[in-house]
Amino acid sequence: MKKVLLLICLIFTCITYSQTKEFKITGTITSLEDNELLESATVHAERLKDSSIISYTITDAKGYFNVEGKTADSQIKLVVSYIGYKPYTKIINTKNQHVGNLNLELANALDAVVIRSSAPITIKKDTVEFNVKSFKTKKDANVEDLLKKLPGVEVDDEGGITVNGKSVNKILVNGKPFFGNDPTITTRNLTKDIIEKIQISDTKTNAQAFAGEDSDGENKTINLTIRKENNKGYFGKTAAGIGTDGRYEYAGMATRFKQSERIGLLAGGNNVNSPGFSFGNQRLQFGGNDRSFGGGQGIVTSNNYGLNYINDFGEKFELSSDYFYKNSESDNKTTRNRETFLADGTSFSTNSYNTSFNESDSHDASVDFEIEIDSTFRIDIESDFNADTNKNTYSSISESFNNSNTLTNDSNSNSIADSNRKKFDNEINITKMFGSRGAFLKVELTANVDKSETEDLVKSETNIYGDSPNQIVRDQFSDGNTDKTEIGSEVTYRIPIISKLLHFDVIYEYSNTNTIKKRSTFNLDENTNDYSDFSSLLSTDFKYQDNVKKPRAKLSFRNEKWSTSADIAYVNRTLKNTDFLRPETDLEREFNNLEYGLSLRFRKNKTSSFRLRYNFRNGTPSLYELQPFRDESNPLNIVTGNPELDPTKTHSLRFGLSNFNWQDRTGFWAFGNASITNDRVIANTVIDQNTLIRETTYANVDGFYSIQGGGSYSVTKKWEDLGSLKYEFMVFGNHNKNINFNNGVQYSSKATSISPRIGFDFMWDDVFEIRPSYAVSFNRNTYDIDSFSDKNFTSHDVLISTSTFLPKKLEWRNDVKYNFNPNIADGFQKSAWFWNTTLRYSILKDQGAVGIKVYDILNQNTNARRVATEDYIQDSSSTVLKQYAMLTFTWKFNSLGGEGKKFEPQRRGRHRG
Repeated sequence: MKKVLLLICLIFTCITYSQTKEFKITGTITSLEDNELLESATVHAERLKDSSIISYTITDAKGYFNVEGKTADSQIKLVVSYIGYKPYTKIINTKNQHVGNLNLELANALDAVVIRSSAPITIKKDTVEFNVKSFKTKKDANVEDLLKKLPGVEVDDEGGITVNGKSVNKILVNGKPFFGNDPTITTRNLTKDIIEKIQISDTKTNAQAFAGEDSDGENKTINLTIRKENNKGYFGKTAAGIGTDGRYEYAGMATRFKQSERIGLLAGGNNVNSPGFSFGNQRLQFGGNDRSFGGGQGIVTSNNYGLNYINDFGEKFELSSDYFYKNSESDNKTTRNRETFLADGTSFSTNSYNTSFNESDSHDASVDFEIEIDSTFRIDIESDFNADTNKNTYSSISESFNNSNTLTNDSNSNSIADSNRKKFDNEINITKMFGSRGAFLKVELTANVDKSETEDLVKSETNIYGDSPNQIVRDQFSDGNTDKTEIGSEVTYRIPIISKLLHFDVIYEYSNTNTIKKRSTFNLDENTNDYSDFSSLLSTDFKYQDNVKKPRAKLSFRNEKWSTSADIAYVNRTLKNTDFLRPETDLEREFNNLEYGLSLRFRKNKTSSFRLRYNFRNGTPSLYELQPFRDESNPLNIVTGNPELDPTKTHSLRFGLSNFNWQDRTGFWAFGNASITNDRVIANTVIDQNTLIRETTYANVDGFYSIQGGGSYSVTKKWEDLGSLKYEFMVFGNHNKNINFNNGVQYSSKATSISPRIGFDFMWDDVFEIRPSYAVSFNRNTYDIDSFSDKNFTSHDVLISTSTFLPKKLEWRNDVKYNFNPNIADGFQKSAWFWNTTLRYSILKDQGAVGIKVYDILNQNTNARRVATEDYIQDSSSTVLKQYAMLTFTWKFNSLGGEGKKFEPQRRGRHRG
C-alpha cells in the first residue's frame, strides 16, 4: 500500500511539473499624479479561477519589480497594491515580458474605506502586514498554525514566537489585548477564518507610539485584525476529555463582539500538567510542564477561569480589563543522591528524599484606561491587582557522608507553611506634545504596594557527628509579614533641534522603595505546651530602604534610513538596612556611578536592517548580599552577607541584522552579543571537612566575559496545486568564562558550544504535512583547577511532527522526539524516544470533533537520570506524568458577521504599541 501511494505521488508530481511553465514579469511602479517612484509596493500574480497567489514581490527603491513563478494557466492576473492608492489589476498572458511603467491612482478618503488590498504582504512604514488568505493551511487552522507559515516567524513547542530572531512579547486583537499576557490563549484558540490581516511591528508603549518615539527594537508585537463585518457576533470553543489513570481535561471559551465592545469568558481545568487553557489542542507537549525532554516534575491539578471586557466610550476614552482566577494542587516526591568534589581532591556525598504538596488560589485583575483628550494630549492609566494564598506541606530526610564514607550528619524536617500575599500596582503615563517640530513632555508615575503574611510550623532534627557531635532539635512556630511600598517617577522633555530629525531628551528618574520585613519565631515551651519561647536567633525585624536618583540626557537622530542615539546617566543609589533586633548589623551604603550607551540602526530598505548597540551599566548588590546578618535558618547551610561588596560593572555590545527577499522567499537574520563583567557578585561557600556544614558569604570577582551569536536562513518553495516546502538552517554558539569558588578556592571555567539545527516543513495541500528537524550541540568545558577534568561531549535532538488529513474528515497527528545526552554517567539512560499521537474525526458539519490522544506511547517518561558537572554527580528521580490515553470531544461555534451588515464609519486609529 505504501509503495502504491508513493507511486501515485510521483506520477502526480511528474504530471504537475510537465504541465507548468515558468514566467517572469518585470516593470516599474509610479504614481499617476507626480510620476513618483513607489518603493515597497506589493506586486503579485494570481490565478484567474480561484484568485490563489502564484508569486509575489516588493518593489525596490527605484520602483522596479520582478515577479517570477510557475503555472499551468495560460493567463494570470497581475495585481499591484500600495497604501493610499487604488489597486491596479491587469490580465496578461503567462510568458516572460516587461510590462513597462504602471501608474497608480491616489485613493480618496471614501475609497480608502471600501477598497481592500488582496496583496499577500504590505509594508506600512515600520509594520509588515500579511494577508491571511494568501497563506494556505488546513481548513480549521488556528493562529499558531498560520504564524508558522509566515516568512521569518518561528513558533516553538511551548507557543513562544520569534520574528527574525526577535521575541514577540505582545499579541493584540484589533489593537487591543486579548485575555492578559499569555500569547497561547490567543494563538491556539482564535481560528484563521476570523482573521483578515496579521501585522508585525516593533513593540512600543502607547505613550511611545503617541509621541512618535523610536522603540529599542528588541521585541515585536503581533496585531491580529478581524474583518470589520465580523466585528459583530460571537465565537467560541468547548472541549472535554477523559482518560486512563484518572486523567481529565476540560476547557471553554466564548467571546462576543459588538463593534468596539468585546466580552470574553474562559474556563479550563486538567490534571495533565497543562498550563490551563488548551481548548482541545491536538498537540501534546513533551515532558508535561517542563521544557526539557523527559521532565515534568510533579503532578499538577488546576482549574482556571477568566473574564475580559474591552470597549471604547466615544472618541476619547478606551477601557480594557480582565480577571483571572486559578486554583491548583501540586504533588511531588523527589529522591537525590549527589557526590560533591572538592578542590583538594576529596569528596562527600548527600542523599535526600523530599515530598511536597502545595495548594494555591490566586486572583489577578487588571484595568487599563486610555484617554486621548486631543491629538496632542494623552493619558494612560494601568492598574493591576493580585491576591495569592498558598499552603505547602513539606517533608525532607537527608544524610551526608565524608570521603571515607562515614556518616557525618543527617537531618529530617517536616513543615506546614501558609502564606497570603496581595499586590497592587499602578502606573500613570501623561504625554503632552507641543507644536509641530516633535517637542513633548512625558510624565510616568508609579505606585506599588506589596503585602504578605506567612505562618510556618517546623519540626526538625539535625545530628552532627564526628569529633564535635551536636544535635539541633527544633519545634517552632513562625509568623511573619512583609510590607513593601514603591513610588517612582520618570519625567522626559524632548527638545527638537532639527524638526522630526534631531532631538535632545532631558530625563529624570526617581524611585523610593521601603520594605519592612518581620519574622517572629517561637520555640515550643514544654511546660505550657505552647509556642511562646521567643527565638532571637531565628527571628528577624528589618527595614530596607532603596532610593535611586538618575538624571539622564539623550541625543537622537532619525530619518528614513538611519537611527542613532547616545545617552549618559548619573546614578545615585542609597541602600539602608535597619535591624531592630541586632543594631550592630545596621548598614547604609551609597553608590554613585555613570552609565552610558550608544545605538545605531541602518535600514537599507523596508526589508533589510542592521542594528548595533553598546552599553555600560552598573549592578548594585542586593541588601541580602550586603547585610552582615548571619542567617541560620538552615543549620547545615549558614549564610552571611558582605557589607564591603562593590557594584557590578558590565560593558556590553550587541548587533543584529535581518533581510528578507520577497522574490525568492528567502529570509536571513543574525545576531551577536559580547559582554565583559568585573566585580561580579558570586557566592563563596566553605565546607567544614568534619561536619560538612556549609558557610556561605559573597565576594566580588573579575574576569567574566560572554560571547554569543547565531543566525537563521530560510527558504520557502511552492508548487501549484501541490503544496509548499520550507526549510531553515539555524546555528547558535557561545563562549563564556566564569569565575567561581569551590570550598573557598577560586577557579575559572570556560564553556564553548556550537549548536546547528536544520528543519523542514512540507505541506501537501489538504493531504499531508511533515515537520522534521535535527539539532546537534558540540560542547567543550575547561577548568584551571587540577581536581576538575575537562569535558567534551555532543548531544543530539530529533523532532518529527506529522499530520495526515485523509480521509477528508479524519486527522491524525504524531509528535516523535529523540534525545541523546552523553553528559550522563554510565549505567544511566543517555538516550530516549518520546512519542505522542492524536486522532480526530470531524462531526456536526465540521463544527465538532471526537478524538483520542495518547501521551508517551513508548512509556519512557521515567524522570530518573544522572547528571555530571565539574564538581558533582547527581542521580535524581521525581514524580512524573506517565503514559495515558484520553477520549476527547471538541465543539466550536461562530456567528461573527451574522448579526446584521450595517456598520459604523471607520474610526480614527488608536496608538497601540
